[in-house]
Amino acid sequence: MIPSVLPTYNRAPMAFEKGEGSWLIAQDGTRYLDLGAGIAVNALGHAHPALVAALTAQAQMLWHTSNLYHIPAQQELADRLVAATFADTVFFTNSGTEACELAVKMARKYFHDAGQPDRTDIITFSGSFHGRSSAGIAAAGSEKMTKGFGPLLPGFVHMNFGDHDGLTDAAASPTACAILIEPVQGEGGIRPVPDQCLKGLRDLADAHGLLLIFDEVQCGVGRTGKLFAHEWAGIAPDIMMVAKGIGGGFPLGAVLATEMAASGMTAGTHGSTYGGNPLGCAVGNAVMQIITDHSFLAEVNRKAGLLRQKLEGLVASHPDVFDSVRGAGLMLGLKCKVSNADIVQAGYAQHLLTVPAADNVVRLLPPLTITDDEIAQAVDRLDAAAASL
Repeated sequence: MIPSVLPTYNRAPMAFEKGEGSWLIAQDGTRYLDLGAGIAVNALGHAHPALVAALTAQAQMLWHTSNLYHIPAQQELADRLVAATFADTVFFTNSGTEACELAVKMARKYFHDAGQPDRTDIITFSGSFHGRSSAGIAAAGSEKMTKGFGPLLPGFVHMNFGDHDGLTDAAASPTACAILIEPVQGEGGIRPVPDQCLKGLRDLADAHGLLLIFDEVQCGVGRTGKLFAHEWAGIAPDIMMVAKGIGGGFPLGAVLATEMAASGMTAGTHGSTYGGNPLGCAVGNAVMQIITDHSFLAEVNRKAGLLRQKLEGLVASHPDVFDSVRGAGLMLGLKCKVSNADIVQAGYAQHLLTVPAADNVVRLLPPLTITDDEIAQAVDRLDAAAASL
């Protein structure tokens, strides 16, 4: 008999009833150090006082009106994002998956309205993850994501990660319209795209008149030590997908775009019942106010250096368990020689929460507010987990 909750997850045998900063507290009172942060969602930790205050104050006034009316908190959040990024305009969603749907529509509509309706192909990369909608799985293209869900949405050209010659040929195609990539692959195994490659993608897109789309759902909002990961390369996309950290735990996403890229998205071309609602935008504004502070991002970079240094020592201490450290900022991965699932499981025994990824990697995505002492505790617990194997 099927469970009342559709069994699409292999859930760990634990449940939590409270969160405090970098900690989750189970129903039996056990405290777990959380290096997953809801898969890079709880950027400011659990129950951050500023987010609790913003949500509580807004909840006492107004939850939902729909986008039939102006929403002041939505305008405020859009203004913050435009002021802090390359973007001229923002559309709010509830998730990264919804952001992917709009990014795909926006790119294709741009070329349609520019009198080039045959330019519909979007170039994507192996190991990518762009959500589980029809567009998202078609963009990723892997058998794991797509098997059994055909016919797939057409119009995606899949490149092997690092295939420069194939990418150059695909970009020159008369049907190509955009390049879609994560500056740091998350689900694919914490694989950063080198800065010079991001610059090369910008140059390639410009050379062939393509739109460049960055998926910063997992790597954005301070995760790498800048507000968005692509900033390290000194370039900007035309369209960017954002979610996870921007809501600090409240469902919120966005698509940011230049005026040019968004020019086809006129009244009636897209919508969302809940996207940009007063509750979500109240929390989003509180998150942005904290994370855009230069001193906050400086601390993320300092703590990222500390964690990486300790992880390099951990790898050296357990050469039969770990291969290497990879990633950027507080978006790090441990490439394993044993099964990454075994590492995650061994972590549970040490009251430590981590997240598996492809390429036999364990993801470490702690709250950006993690303390030095908690970093030390986390690595000690990883050390004990590795020793147990």
